[in-house]
Amino acid sequence: MDSKRLIIFIALSMAILLGWQHFFAPKPTPPQRAPQQPVQQIGNSSTPGSRPIDASTLTTGQRVSVTTDVLKAEIDTMGGDLRQLTLLKHDSATDSKKPLQLFTDKDGRTYIAQTGLLAASNPALPTHKTLFSAGQTSYQLNGDKLEVKLTAPDANGVKVNKIYTFTKGSYEIGVRHEIENSSTTPLAVTAYYRLLRDKQTPEGESRLAHTFTGPAVFTTEDKFKKISFDDLSKGKQDYPKTVDNGWVAMLQHYFMAAWVLNPLDRPNVCKQAKACHFELKSLENNLFSAAVLVDHPVIQPGKALATQMTLFAGPEEYNIISGLATGMEYAKDFGIFHIFASPLFWLLTKLYALVQNWGWAIVLLTITIKAVFYPLTAASYRSMAKMKALAPRLERMKAQYGDDRMKFQQAVMEMYKTEKVNPLGGCLPMLIQIPVFIGLYWALLASVELRQAPWILWYTDLARPDPYFVLPVIMAATMFLQTFLNPPPTDPMQAKMMKIMPVAFSVMFFFFPSGLVLYYVVNNILSITQQWYINKSIEKKNKLLAASKV
Repeated sequence: MDSKRLIIFIALSMAILLGWQHFFAPKPTPPQRAPQQPVQQIGNSSTPGSRPIDASTLTTGQRVSVTTDVLKAEIDTMGGDLRQLTLLKHDSATDSKKPLQLFTDKDGRTYIAQTGLLAASNPALPTHKTLFSAGQTSYQLNGDKLEVKLTAPDANGVKVNKIYTFTKGSYEIGVRHEIENSSTTPLAVTAYYRLLRDKQTPEGESRLAHTFTGPAVFTTEDKFKKISFDDLSKGKQDYPKTVDNGWVAMLQHYFMAAWVLNPLDRPNVCKQAKACHFELKSLENNLFSAAVLVDHPVIQPGKALATQMTLFAGPEEYNIISGLATGMEYAKDFGIFHIFASPLFWLLTKLYALVQNWGWAIVLLTITIKAVFYPLTAASYRSMAKMKALAPRLERMKAQYGDDRMKFQQAVMEMYKTEKVNPLGGCLPMLIQIPVFIGLYWALLASVELRQAPWILWYTDLARPDPYFVLPVIMAATMFLQTFLNPPPTDPMQAKMMKIMPVAFSVMFFFFPSGLVLYYVVNNILSITQQWYINKSIEKKNKLLAASKV
């Protein structure tokens, strides 16, 4: 029997090790970019109305600052790019006294939003390499909406204004092109909208809890697809190209930026079939582009056209993104366990609505899950309690048979049969629960709602590690205590490993978000209470049976 338990232990250990390597192992640090940032072409010969834009450096013009109640933006007149975007309601991951900067083109980083117009018949249309002019250099939102107008130079008789629209309390930014065709020829325009960024991981990302950073797309037909930077570098492009709905985004832990083709309750920018094209590219010097190109109806001479696109740049809060566009809730990256994590997160939000505290909501969620799985865990603990009660007999049998492993195994199996004990009875119920526990791990890890969310005492941000390591220490203590409640392994080496494992695993929890550690601490305390009660009940039952035989 010891060999079977050892095989199970090794299998579980290997699964944990492989899972660690896949999910938590530190990723290679990408090389730093050179100061010059070549920006390659956008568009291709197969895209109607598009033309390539020659590679050149990311140059700068005059900066136009825009401040709202939730955002602070800097728009560069060179291309009308959105070069800086600060989220005023969210702290920096590395300095809680500073707001989080989502977009930037400083300090060796590149993460910006660019737009432009393409037309085969008019190469002078404004792109991200065109110098715009602005009416003023600073804007402050005082009402519900604010418009920032940029004007492009005359393009062979075509006048273009680019207008950014900011809304109070919103992370949505409207981008509108007003195109007036004063030339003598019809104009077939393709507008492009792209997010350009490097492949460096976001600041403050934990090396023990790696999350996805990179492009993603969604359509109602092909659903949600993530494409890693490495896959783009290798030319792997498994995503829909020609679309008529959806969104294209750059994702990172807790935050995202996305160009949205058809926001809920608003017109679809894809006016006709095959009018929109997703384009994800790997560029030079570790730059990557996630873009959508939109073909617009031909503008006849003397006519005008206004294009409209929505840029979302902010936190992946479920209540915000799920109300913006279909499928946007997938941006909360729950990984392959989305089927488990999504309903668990939904339940967590409902519990939060009751208590208005994310910490207590986690506690209630843990209790709820424990109650649902009570029959399974009770069966597991009863099996382990019976195994523990037989531990003294196992030791005597081991001494009796010495090195004769065959006779020892036969005697053990006969004892289990006589006592009606299933040696796997403690494992199977726990294995059934593993997908749910992993799903809950991802639900808590991906929830920006826990960021800057207080619980009690010094726990003012459940997305940051415990500053005093109290919860991780309690976690280690509870894991160690559980080893005394479980049946001891008969193999001395295995017994030592079972004592060491709680300490080894606890090291990780010192760097995990405190909200995640809170769940495991509460779960362990409930498990210990339940297991102790079952152990005592079986011990009492065994004493009564022994007394009745006397």
